[in-house]
Amino acid sequence: MATRLLANLLVYSSAAIVRACGQAYRQALTNASKSGVAHEAMQNVKSGSRRMISEPEARQILGVTEKSSWDEVLQKYDTLFERNAKNGSFYVQSKVHRAKECLEAAYQKKPEGITTST
Repeated sequence: MATRLLANLLVYSSAAIVRACGQAYRQALTNASKSGVAHEAMQNVKSGSRRMISEPEARQILGVTEKSSWDEVLQKYDTLFERNAKNGSFYVQSKVHRAKECLEAAYQKKPEGITTST
């Protein structure tokens, strides 16, 4: 008898939890559609676009100046990327990577291009 009661309690409580999760998910979808988050996310997926950062912002993230050489940029990038890979955040690591991509494009546009000293 006690086993049967315990089994019924387990079945009914798990059903209630499943219903509550379903309602929470539906409410989250409703909230996302009201705020436009879902639409913006779908637009980003469709276009495959990434938010590009500006060159001054990229220099600030990496801590380099306009007069810094490409070697200095790479050294700062490697240091910050590895430091955040070990005990930092993925968000900061991705910002560092985007900053390097932005500066790479900027250095390629310069007349001297990307130069590395050997």
